[in-house]
Amino acid sequence: MSEVNTREAAWALVTEWTTDPALIRHMLSVETAMRAYAPRYGGDPDIWGTLGLVHDFDYQRHPTLVGDDCHPVVGCRLLRSLGWSEEIVRGIEAHASERTGVFPTSIMEKTLVAVDELTGFVAAVAFVRPSKNVADVQLSSIKKKWKEKAFAAGVHRDEIEHAAANLGVPLDEHIGVVLAAMQADAKKLGLAGISA
Repeated sequence: MSEVNTREAAWALVTEWTTDPALIRHMLSVETAMRAYAPRYGGDPDIWGTLGLVHDFDYQRHPTLVGDDCHPVVGCRLLRSLGWSEEIVRGIEAHASERTGVFPTSIMEKTLVAVDELTGFVAAVAFVRPSKNVADVQLSSIKKKWKEKAFAAGVHRDEIEHAAANLGVPLDEHIGVVLAAMQADAKKLGLAGISA
């Protein structure tokens, strides 16, 4: 791998470390959402997108939630050894504060926390549509499923709500930004429907 801190380098790590299609889709979705948010805060879409893409690259190999051999501790250690920027490494650490003790302070870090689980929820709503197409998902369908606690039960809605509030973005608007971004990249994310 030549340069670090690039989308190409991030993608190389993702494909080397991850074989689970759902996890790859998740990282691509977070990349998409981060790129969509970057201009709003004057951020560089390439840096924000790269952070979103690489943030979970070590999760499949190190899913444990404790110790020095857990996600994202292992991944961050590797990125530092490869010369990745502290901005990216710290961003990854900050999305897993409970394991790293690093809390999100920059707007980029707060955005990663805010979009991380939400992208999975949006994808879950798309997959229960007859078409399996995220283009057919509306804010109202997401809000309806949001109230059904048994639906996508592993998604911590309260954490998403808190993270959106930390960004200063109303929840409906936050969901709308992420949904629109995922709709625009539906084919790349594997969310363009059963006929795609």
